[in-house]
Amino acid sequence: MTMTGTPGAQVPAAAAELLARAKELAPLLRERSAEIEEARRLPADVVDMLRDAGVFRMAFGRELGGLALTTVEQTRVVETLAYGDASAAWCAVMGASGGVFSAFLDERVAKEIFPTPDTIMAGLLQPTGHAERVAGGFRLSGRWSFGSGITHCDWVTSGAFVYQDGKPYASPDGSNPHESRQFLVDRAQVEVIDNWHTMGMRGTGSCDYTMDDVFVPEEHTYSFGKVRGRPGPLAQPDAFTRSMCGVALGVARAALDHAREIARTRVDRMTGVAWKDHFRAQVTLAECEADFLATRGAVYGSQRRQWEVLAAGGTLDDLTPEERAASPLAWVHAFRTSRSIVGRLFDLLQAWSIHQSSPMDRWMRDTTTMCQHATAQDRILQSAGAYLLGSEPEFGICLGIVK
Repeated sequence: MTMTGTPGAQVPAAAAELLARAKELAPLLRERSAEIEEARRLPADVVDMLRDAGVFRMAFGRELGGLALTTVEQTRVVETLAYGDASAAWCAVMGASGGVFSAFLDERVAKEIFPTPDTIMAGLLQPTGHAERVAGGFRLSGRWSFGSGITHCDWVTSGAFVYQDGKPYASPDGSNPHESRQFLVDRAQVEVIDNWHTMGMRGTGSCDYTMDDVFVPEEHTYSFGKVRGRPGPLAQPDAFTRSMCGVALGVARAALDHAREIARTRVDRMTGVAWKDHFRAQVTLAECEADFLATRGAVYGSQRRQWEVLAAGGTLDDLTPEERAASPLAWVHAFRTSRSIVGRLFDLLQAWSIHQSSPMDRWMRDTTTMCQHATAQDRILQSAGAYLLGSEPEFGICLGIVK
């Protein structure tokens, strides 16, 4: 067991222990869900709970003091946390992404930026900023959206296009006519714009943020095309997106259990027929359960196969086209199936779903909102389909393709 920053707190040393901690946290997070929504961010003590449980260290390698969890193990932790609260689970997977990004930094720099694997990351990877090349580094400016966890993180990673003397900077090897990369900045140098007023996932604090002419040393930048740290299954361009669908799976499981519990005891007031004996309730629950089991199986099956190949020293190119496309296809399907399951259960429970005191109200809003994230969009399906057909993926990074 390793000590965290909180006196007396200990974190697990293995995946099974972390999963057990997540299971302990889930009911506590469920109790705090209304408060988390009202705050529009994670309260400080909830962040401390996640940090002390060891959640943010799950993707860091052992050389940086992390738990080095497999993709399957990480997704199970995220799924378990989401059973309690979707926003907390979303912030957990985003905050833990520093462990993935550390593989693209020199090990010395990674140890400097992440002195402890409990360090929390946030930010937007899309290159919406402007980075001017100067001696020793860059001057970074811009505004980025959807910085999940930006209100409680330690470091911020932001994508930006590179310029030199005000003109687009081309990669020296000619591979990119306008180079972009990621920039790591201490949270204290970032201004948060408090504009996170949304339909769902309200507790993620996914505010816009800005930087104005912030100096970023060259060594605090990285790209997904070059692994500088320890190679391995998580040192891959798609690694930071694999476990995100655990949030959707956890919410779907929570909604299924909630609906079953109600159906076991409720009696139709018009007919006197118990819901548990009603054909509609039986079929709806069975259909939703079947969809959940198939979707969850696809997620974990694709993750296991991918990890098997990478852990044996192979690359993503060693997967068959179908195996390589399976991971992004499975995670998109998980998001969308979760929304479908929650919607059907919402209709099954009818008017009892519409009150804000019902968790169905929050789960409906959360699943609808998370399906708007880039990882659940048609561009992922297009990329997988194009790859299978030997054409050009629009979002190749979801397949581990970086140009």
